[in-house]
Amino acid sequence: MSDYYIGCHLSIAKGFEAAAKEAISVGANTFQFFTRNPRGGAAKELDSLDLERYHLLAKEHHFGPVLAHAPYTMNLCSDKEDVRKFALSVLREDYERVKNIEDARYLFHPGSHVGIGTEQGINHIIEALNTVLIGPEGPWVLLEGMTGKGSEIGSTFEELKQIITGVRFSQRLGVCIDSCHLHSAGYDIVNQLDQVFTTIDETVGLHKVQGVHINDNMNQLSSHKDRHAKLGEGSIGVHAIVKMIQHPALLGRPFNLETPNELEGYQSEIHLLRSRLR
Repeated sequence: MSDYYIGCHLSIAKGFEAAAKEAISVGANTFQFFTRNPRGGAAKELDSLDLERYHLLAKEHHFGPVLAHAPYTMNLCSDKEDVRKFALSVLREDYERVKNIEDARYLFHPGSHVGIGTEQGINHIIEALNTVLIGPEGPWVLLEGMTGKGSEIGSTFEELKQIITGVRFSQRLGVCIDSCHLHSAGYDIVNQLDQVFTTIDETVGLHKVQGVHINDNMNQLSSHKDRHAKLGEGSIGVHAIVKMIQHPALLGRPFNLETPNELEGYQSEIHLLRSRLR
């Protein structure tokens, strides 16, 4: 069994079994998928037979947890009530669907408050999560850490902590960190990785980090811009990313590439990471 769960973003248009086979073909033992079109729209019905075949395949190949990514249009803290209502319906529906996928974790961007202010935006997110998370059980729901561009919420661990502590049943509410987002938000994972992890532990708690996105950064530290680069082609570099994956605090977490690649490029990056992680 691999010590590291490394994968990439894949489509489930042809089903979960097909996505798992695609993951295996590039050397992955986890993957991430969109729950529906990333720009919104209705979700495709789950196929119970496909899921059964997927679960068998995932066990056979010792897959780690998979990440179910919400659409980008899901903005729980929008200044517009109709946008928030749509986001809540997506959250509720996706959460129920993810319960049917073994070892899946649901993640979403906290959203942008679009001028109503961070505090009000956070209150809207908390209200939505309290509506959907009505007990201590269920799949992990992860708030993705952001870069802080515009009116984005969630670029600091203090903001993420504020959301988590405001949710009544927060036992399975955690965070997904993104190497590019962290770096652009001002967390120096290249030169001060241990200090960054100490900050995480002192705010949300490292046990709450239940998913990781692996990307290089096309921009610089503290740029507050969200432009992912291929590994080794940005300001973070492969060495720093490997150190992050190897950090004992993240043992057993799923690491998924969101680099600007097609399948062949993902295969090369997964091979590169595994060669450095031996």
